[in-house]
Amino acid sequence: MPRFTTSDGLSLFYRDEGEGLPLLCLAGLTRDGRDFDFMAPHLEGVRLIRLDYRGRGQSDRGPHETYQVPVEGRDAIELLDHLGLDKAAVLGTSRGGLIAMVLAATVKDRLLGVALNDIGPEIAETGLEVVKGYLGRTPPQKTLAEVAKRRAELMTGFVGVPESRWLEEAERLFVQTEDGLDLPYDAKLREAVLGGGAQPAPDLWPYFDALAGLPLCALRGENSDLLTPACFAEMQKRRPDMIAVEVMGRGHIPFLDEPEALAALRKWLGMLK
Repeated sequence: MPRFTTSDGLSLFYRDEGEGLPLLCLAGLTRDGRDFDFMAPHLEGVRLIRLDYRGRGQSDRGPHETYQVPVEGRDAIELLDHLGLDKAAVLGTSRGGLIAMVLAATVKDRLLGVALNDIGPEIAETGLEVVKGYLGRTPPQKTLAEVAKRRAELMTGFVGVPESRWLEEAERLFVQTEDGLDLPYDAKLREAVLGGGAQPAPDLWPYFDALAGLPLCALRGENSDLLTPACFAEMQKRRPDMIAVEVMGRGHIPFLDEPEALAALRKWLGMLK
């Protein structure tokens, strides 16, 4: 099982598959490297590296105060060091995209390019409230099948998603036990994210602007409640060279195996080779 030890002593799990251009995949807030399972079979010529953040998936739990974007960014760079990679492209989904922007502002020389999946420098309050509602809490449903059925009902921004996909999603969101469903991440992540109380959100536009000069791709779910059309438009205004694609019939977050998502990612990867 591939693992490495961080500078503060945690053992983190990662996946390293394929050959070619190194593509470091960074998942959403509560998710892990399996976030990219749907995309993985469709990209050729890349070395797909997927990190389970501290406290998520198969990685060690740590002090909840270390579940922060800058620390997770440091872990990502330490993984590249462990693998002997000077540079890598970064595909960041939601939280992973925030990490990518921080890396651009701090260690830009380690990045070949960045792709952002349904995330930008402004995070809509509507989407944040949804996150606060489920973060660190087990669901009332008792089986993965029940979760899949409920998600099919709740995720109204997603159109034409088969029942089998919602079940695959449920298998990545929760762990089935004899007593019901458990979380595949440290529940104390809730304290880390919400512990700041009513502190104002930082201005993230300087971090987006730090991506200047790097090949950039941004995907937005057509019905996303986290990345607004206005923010997406401003991103394109600031980076007219950015590959910008709205994924139809998707909310937060696109699965990344949609034809338009794959076409955008392939075009972006082609700019890096």
